[in-house]
Amino acid sequence: MASKFQVRILPEYCKGCGICVSVCPKQVLSLVKDKAQAVQPDQCIGCLNCEYHCPDFAITVTEGGKDE
Repeated sequence: MASKFQVRILPEYCKGCGICVSVCPKQVLSLVKDKAQAVQPDQCIGCLNCEYHCPDFAITVTEGGKDE
């Protein structure tokens, strides 16, 4: 089943602080080569914790992910 939500991360804005990783209740995000990456995007529940807590405005979560 595809996610209802899509997580977009702008790597040029991400400084790799890891806050988003620590606030995600579903472990959707991980640091890969010192940048946040959605490693389990199908697990996103759209809580927006990552988007709200990102100090660099590098993350947006939108409703209506792929394969709806």
